[in-house]
Amino acid sequence: MSTTPAPSTPTPTSTGSSPRRALVVGASRGLGLVLVDELTRRGWHVVATARETRGDLRELAGAREGRLTLETLEMTSADELAALRERLAGTRLDLLFVNAAIDRGDLPISEVPTEMFTEVMVTNALSPLRTLEALRELVVPGGTVAVMSSDQGSISLNTEGGYELYKASKAALNQLMRSYATRYADDGLTKLLIDPGHNRTRLGGPGAPLDPRESVPAVVDVLEAEAEAGAEAGAGAGAPGLRFLDRHGEPVPW
Repeated sequence: MSTTPAPSTPTPTSTGSSPRRALVVGASRGLGLVLVDELTRRGWHVVATARETRGDLRELAGAREGRLTLETLEMTSADELAALRERLAGTRLDLLFVNAAIDRGDLPISEVPTEMFTEVMVTNALSPLRTLEALRELVVPGGTVAVMSSDQGSISLNTEGGYELYKASKAALNQLMRSYATRYADDGLTKLLIDPGHNRTRLGGPGAPLDPRESVPAVVDVLEAEAEAGAEAGAGAGAPGLRFLDRHGEPVPW
């Protein structure tokens, strides 16, 4: 895999000369791997999780000279989440980003086995919110919590058939994230759902129109711009409410 995205302006620090720090959950391949690559290229220090820290992610860690730390995590395991929280005690994050998701094909909902429905909903909707709950206190005042969503989760944009289970899981994720944002409305953190577009990854398929090496740097531009907007709103204020944005920073219809 190439790890040389299109150039953009590095913004490596959050306060003074301290590097910005991020935790990316689900970084073994695809969008998560390119996201980690782009953040570290810009000077961020990143902790990246995967079920197995090997392959391209391990190679990237070796090339980033201490800016990338790897942790193993099965996100659907409450015990593993608690163990990760203990290992990261004392770590202060500017960004907590949950990326992991799965797809189990294009079946009409009447043909989806119960076990498949449960697996996709637990992975795509329940586990990202459990992850935020477990790790949110590591994020500094004025920091950002973000989850990779999709315009496939937009109810108003669901005007074409197909991929009913995946769409439902992303709509459930969006609704749970809305509840999370309401519950923690006054915690001083910026809260984002990000639609990266349809990318050529294992999940998106080889025929997808977007190259992650072009779309992910745009996503990072959005993350940094939203963080700066929160900082301008006041020390530790964060941007108010929850925003569902595409890779250009434009709102996605709910």
